[in-house]
Amino acid sequence: MTGKERRREILNTIRGTKVPISGTELAKKYNVSRQVIVQDIALLRAENNEIYSTTRGYILQGESQVFSRAFSVSHSDSQMEDELNIIVDFGGNVVNVFVEHEIYGNLSAELNINSRRKVKEFLEKIKNGASTPLKNLTFGKHFHKVEADSEETLNLIEKELREKGYLQEN
Repeated sequence: MTGKERRREILNTIRGTKVPISGTELAKKYNVSRQVIVQDIALLRAENNEIYSTTRGYILQGESQVFSRAFSVSHSDSQMEDELNIIVDFGGNVVNVFVEHEIYGNLSAELNINSRRKVKEFLEKIKNGASTPLKNLTFGKHFHKVEADSEETLNLIEKELREKGYLQEN
């Protein structure tokens, strides 16, 4: 196998996985040293392949797996900050909020809140009268689509929301 063929195969291997693959694994697979893999990755990057090095190995940009879950929650306005902070503190991104309105059907709004700073900015907009929370249309009951890097992260968020009494069991 030529170097060019190996690099093509390495790129296909990285494309074919949703999780990082280590240089050591690639070296074993292609029967070369890890240093050869490092050089191959450098050459692939020079060809505008967006390969990232992580602590767990190599991955293409946009190839990491994102997990999502819709949480049915209910709480008061004064508990909104705590609810959102729970989600972002455990590593979640609050993609949106949606409600199931009896007359208007499903109403949703994009949020993309993934940090305490963004929680504060969102709450400031509400406090300044820019709008009122969608949850107020449905007496507090609403849903959040939350994205995270793993099912484990989503499970931790769910557990904490349940312990705080925000999670609604359908």
